[in-house]
Amino acid sequence: MEENRCKFWLPKKNRFCANSPLNDSQFCGNHKPRSIEQWIPCPIDPSHSVLKENLGGHVKRCPLLKQAQSLSLQPFYQKGINAGNEEEEEDNVSSEMKRSAVYSMTVTQFCKLINKIESVHASTCKDILESYKVPEACNMWIKREVDRKLPFQEKHVAQQASILGNLEDFGVINSSVGSKEADNQGFCSDNSNSVHAVVEFGAGRGYLTQMLADCYGFDTVFLVERKSYKLKADRSLRQKESLILERLRIDIEDLNLNAVESLRGIPYLAIGKHLCGPATDLTLRCCLSEQCNQGSVQDCRSNANLKGFAIATCCHHLCQWKHYTNRKFMSDLGITKEQFHAITWFTSWAVDADHGSDLSDITDSSLHSQSIEEKQRSGDEHGVEDVVRNMKPVERAMLGFKCKQIIDVGRMMWAKEHGLDSQFVKYVPSSISPENHLLLARHAKCL
Repeated sequence: MEENRCKFWLPKKNRFCANSPLNDSQFCGNHKPRSIEQWIPCPIDPSHSVLKENLGGHVKRCPLLKQAQSLSLQPFYQKGINAGNEEEEEDNVSSEMKRSAVYSMTVTQFCKLINKIESVHASTCKDILESYKVPEACNMWIKREVDRKLPFQEKHVAQQASILGNLEDFGVINSSVGSKEADNQGFCSDNSNSVHAVVEFGAGRGYLTQMLADCYGFDTVFLVERKSYKLKADRSLRQKESLILERLRIDIEDLNLNAVESLRGIPYLAIGKHLCGPATDLTLRCCLSEQCNQGSVQDCRSNANLKGFAIATCCHHLCQWKHYTNRKFMSDLGITKEQFHAITWFTSWAVDADHGSDLSDITDSSLHSQSIEEKQRSGDEHGVEDVVRNMKPVERAMLGFKCKQIIDVGRMMWAKEHGLDSQFVKYVPSSISPENHLLLARHAKCL
């Protein structure tokens, strides 16, 4: 009887699996060992994977099939509109592929790349401000004078308040307690437009928008998020009598914002907290049509509807060359596509260190590539993998932060090229969150 059972051991039950094995295996269908290569992203929704052998049946019964079919009929759905203008389509470069590429370098090539990063950072990332804001308008949230049913975590409230405080300080929005003249919805005074909206990208549960609506009085909001969440802010937001809420469940890559009927022609503010990896680049393209540079009057007019944005970036290790907005910036600095992917892999080191104290001054130090080469010549280190393993955590974190800043400065420069006054700041101490970069921009009329 035991011979007809699956040979997969269940440690919690202290026995083998009771299912019958497959004809060509010692294991049942649930426990048959499979290589990673046998799993592929679902073509309907790449956020989950499926076995190659089951792909045909899965596509017919994927839970997201009806949603995908319904989404494809929406006027604002346009596959890959914000993906970038890469002539040759290419697959995403995974973290494993980036790591393998770095480890395949010679120590000399690795040291040259480190030196290039040091040089580029010194020339482009000089004036990054520390801008930790606690605006008076957000006191009701900070003091917990809001609905007690709303989730409250001090570190998230501090981040959200600082994002809004930086928008206020930058002149994009104003509260009733501010000294500047503001219109009846909190935007900087601009009599040419009387209706305003807020679009939150990668909205998740939508609590950044919730704070904005509570503290600054905006009453037209759009939440863009591809995933479904429980415990959303939607219910609380809909209880506001004058507030109009629309949630768009769509990937930012496929969103044609100009085709959202209820937003067409309306000046709006774009916000996003922790837009992971390429989502920041997709959002920038979504808000700032590149067709404007090619003479499209309609797209230039839609760009003018953007009053400003505040995007807190994160997860730079997920960034892809094919999506990155300012590839020209990188190329002009002598950074190739392969080096860019290495730089994105280095960014993960920034969040590996101990952030119990503020590491904002960590980039004042420099790696000594010369000592690395000397160790390699003496036989202490035989390859890049050994070099990386022997680096101090603070050195790894230092390099990671520099790489993050180079990537975000390129994004800031791209926004400037599209006619916006932009700024790049650290909006919270790294002890609150090591992912503390904030991209700010405002339309010329907000100056």
